[in-house]
Amino acid sequence: MKSGIYRHYKGAEYWVERVVKHSETEEKLVVYQALYGEFGWWARPLEMFKESVVIGGESIPRFEWVRAEK
Repeated sequence: MKSGIYRHYKGAEYWVERVVKHSETEEKLVVYQALYGEFGWWARPLEMFKESVVIGGESIPRFEWVRAEK
């Protein structure tokens, strides 16, 4: 997975920093920062980050890569 700007299916943009491993389970987690509001940092399982959601009967990516720069 490449770092950069991703757009959530609801419209907000996030800076994806990197993929890390959970210290106990070794599950891969995406570390990302909101590019709005308080610019909070978040972590989400990689598989959940990459999955699709169904909106109005259409399957779309939960997060879509937009560009490389921050």
